[in-house]
Amino acid sequence: MFAHFREDLACVFDRDPAARTTWEVLTCYPGFHALTLHRFSHWLWGHRLRWLARATSHFTRWITGIEIHPGATIGRRVFIDHGMGVVIGETAEISDDCTLYHGVTLGGTSWNKGKRHPTLMPGVVIGAGAKVLGPITIGAGAKVGSNAVVVRDVPEGATAVGIPARIVEPGRDQARHEKAAEMGFSAYAVTRSDDDPLSMAIHGLLDHAVETDRRIELLLRYIERCGVSVEDDVATADKFDPKYLSKIVD
Repeated sequence: MFAHFREDLACVFDRDPAARTTWEVLTCYPGFHALTLHRFSHWLWGHRLRWLARATSHFTRWITGIEIHPGATIGRRVFIDHGMGVVIGETAEISDDCTLYHGVTLGGTSWNKGKRHPTLMPGVVIGAGAKVLGPITIGAGAKVGSNAVVVRDVPEGATAVGIPARIVEPGRDQARHEKAAEMGFSAYAVTRSDDDPLSMAIHGLLDHAVETDRRIELLLRYIERCGVSVEDDVATADKFDPKYLSKIVD
């Protein structure tokens, strides 16, 4: 337990640039207090002192604003930043080196007994206000964006955003951003809520434009492989000239 105590203390300095002194962390960091008291309540829970474990958890919520069920399993070097409003359910499992921000919920989606809360693999980061619900797995090194609602597994190293959460595709999002820049505005200036029909329409049009450009590029490459110098012909010929069209077809 003392080894965990030192590691929890050290990880605060690693992940919070606002931390200045050890005394400040010991006295003013509710996330650190909640984890320290949870390790004690979890020990009580494991020794079947269930009421005392729940009473300790209830006291922890009262002084920190963080509710962690004593049955939850939490690994080493876990950091809860700010912490107010964090709720972690009974069968939740949080692996080493995870980070949770304020307002995070690791909750269930049913009243059935057994495993009903999420599992976070090592190195996961859950943004402020995010809801991770059900017996799902968030892969190692994955990130969940602020206010996202995650109800399905997130692959290792992926980023999930939105309601319901979707996996961000870096290549596709980059292509969308570049196309938007060509059109004179940034797609990221638009609200990226999946519930916003205008945002969905604009992003749909951008995706269509990107896909059309990709297909045209493939078509031009095919024509060039057929021995036609497309760039020279486009520069010197009228695209609507029948002779030009027949040359491409031939």
